[in-house]
Amino acid sequence: MSTLGIIGSGNIGSAIARLAVAANMNVVIANSRGVESLQALITELGPLAPAGTVEEAANSGDAIVLSIPLTAVKDLPTGLLGGKLVLDTSNYYPFRDGRIADLDTGTVTTSELVARWLDGARYVKAFGNILAHHIPLLSRTSDSPDRSVLPIASNDIQAKSEAAAIIERLGFDTLDAGTLSETWKFEPESAGYTRTYLADQSTPDDQLLSSIPSPTSAEQVKAALDSATHVNVAERAF
Repeated sequence: MSTLGIIGSGNIGSAIARLAVAANMNVVIANSRGVESLQALITELGPLAPAGTVEEAANSGDAIVLSIPLTAVKDLPTGLLGGKLVLDTSNYYPFRDGRIADLDTGTVTTSELVARWLDGARYVKAFGNILAHHIPLLSRTSDSPDRSVLPIASNDIQAKSEAAAIIERLGFDTLDAGTLSETWKFEPESAGYTRTYLADQSTPDDQLLSSIPSPTSAEQVKAALDSATHVNVAERAF
């Protein structure tokens, strides 16, 4: 794979961009604020990672990491990601996104909704269950015995395989977490969301952003997913 397009330069998008450059991958990174707002980041990342428009990132990337607020997804140009392999990090946070009836009623998972909005994309849910600052701390080379594992899900088996290869190059092993209808197991407040990567899983919520991670195996991630129970999304406040 020659180029990874990254749409969204927030904490997760930037963390993935850093891993991609460290893995000697070409990157085109974009956000909604324009190329000028990315100057500090691309200076840090170096020549492998120029800034571009959202359209340039989409068109240049052999695969796309989509890491933008949930409600911004449906505002992307129609067909922009048609036929593209998309690794989506989206989660539903009502304090930021407002209430979304289809999600509150459990009619669809967040991933199913985003895949619907991105009609024609080869959609994979990935990187949505790990804190941004844990991504660089847990990334490891392929020969490391303590590689951490990320769950990925898709309705497209081939897309899932291709996404796994990219994620493995970025420093993580992957666990097949099934289809998009099963992604509730690693959405916010679920057993598979963030805490499975903590060194101290009793860390208070208000300390999560400074929490220390611990390498997390496939067995640990699978156990978390297997123990997950449905969250009442309508009661989610954050």
